[in-house]
Amino acid sequence: MAESDVPTPRELGKLLPDEIHRAVKPGTAVLRLRTTHSREGVLDGAWWPRSRDVATELPALIQALTAHLGPITRVGLDTAAWEEVPTRMVVDDRLVHLDSFPVGDDTVLITRGDNDHFALLVVPPRTTADAARLAMARAVDAANITSAAQILLAPVPDTDSTESTR
Repeated sequence: MAESDVPTPRELGKLLPDEIHRAVKPGTAVLRLRTTHSREGVLDGAWWPRSRDVATELPALIQALTAHLGPITRVGLDTAAWEEVPTRMVVDDRLVHLDSFPVGDDTVLITRGDNDHFALLVVPPRTTADAARLAMARAVDAANITSAAQILLAPVPDTDSTESTR
């Protein structure tokens, strides 16, 4: 990598926040993103909604992503995983088209502009906090080559047995 390819601190400030883990809307969802120039990983982040109700969950996600990425134009969802997916939604006076596919791949695809896509792992709403945090950390790992479904199936280490063996 040439020295000119290394981002300056000012340029880094324009990228996605570095591995943020914050509430999109208190009590509604958790979103985690990673900063990268290459975007070579399988996933760009993870989302942990609190329910499978698109009308309740999606606006907060779109608002948070718009604040970091700019206007979101499309969202692709797995129809089997969500209740009643409409074809469009208005969020903050902007029309967002919703595409539904029966793919069962535990992701949501976000489109910014005409053709800039981001893939987010969707952590199931009833997942325990420890399992959700671990899945989200795996999803934003820049070296991750694991699919969303495999990340969600990975076992959560038992912290009690680990601590007792030390």
